[in-house]
Amino acid sequence: MQIYLPIAEVSVDAFLLLGLGGLVGLLSGMFGVGGGFLITPLLFFVGIPPAVAVATSTNQIVASSFSALLAHVKRKTVDFRMGTVLLIGGLIGSSLGLVVFNYLRALGQVDLLVNLFYVVFLGTIGSLMMIESLNAMRRARNPSGPRRARRQHNWVHKLPLKVKFRVSGLYISVVPPLLVGVFVGILSAIMGVGGGFVMVPAMIYLLGMPTKVVIGTSLFQIIFVTSYTTMLHATTNYTVDIVLALLLIIGGVIGAQFGAILGLRLKAEQLRILLALLVLLVCGKLALDLLLQPAELYSVSAGGV
Repeated sequence: MQIYLPIAEVSVDAFLLLGLGGLVGLLSGMFGVGGGFLITPLLFFVGIPPAVAVATSTNQIVASSFSALLAHVKRKTVDFRMGTVLLIGGLIGSSLGLVVFNYLRALGQVDLLVNLFYVVFLGTIGSLMMIESLNAMRRARNPSGPRRARRQHNWVHKLPLKVKFRVSGLYISVVPPLLVGVFVGILSAIMGVGGGFVMVPAMIYLLGMPTKVVIGTSLFQIIFVTSYTTMLHATTNYTVDIVLALLLIIGGVIGAQFGAILGLRLKAEQLRILLALLVLLVCGKLALDLLLQPAELYSVSAGGV
């Protein structure tokens, strides 16, 4: 069933958009990521203009993340104090990211640069996660072998302004999580992502948080940062397509509930390696599209659109 999207100015199959929303909602519940790293490139693939895809995908991220967060709150696996620190940094980063996005849009280079950002970040994060996940699985199979201590003190523990995060079992400086939040907020504004694919590894490997707490805490931060980013795009760029957002939200809310249930049945190492595979697959598809010659070499569009 074809449906016309007024802001994107294209016609897309409604069931296809519902399916994309459901898939990303499933990932949100399983991995604690907003799913923007997947939904935004997928919208590119079905013909949605990058500027509209970036601005609108954050709506779906809010809905699917909120749905998944409710399931984690019931299980008491959310560190609200850590989430608040990440949120403060995320709001600052989103404001900075929107300035960069508007500058790129004014130059007429936003489409190309957004795609390049995705290839670089997804390739880097996916590779690092894959290596660490494989090492973790190897250690799990050979418990008698050399094992790295998870809670060793490093440079993070030497920084000032320490705060006790009881749910995570940590006593560390607020500076690292604040900086992680700023970085994720910038990505959210420029790339239309929740930033979970960066934040989840950072919370596990940099901050030393337990995986079961990371997922719910990541979702808590994602909800508010992506809501703020959506409002910024809607009021400054007018690139949020309500019809597209509604279809993605319906699919995302349903998929998130199934994802939260499925995530509890998999081991932490299995969850991380599946997420790494997804990140690398999306990165490969985007890189291939950039390298291959497009079907249409020229296009005509109105100025400023």
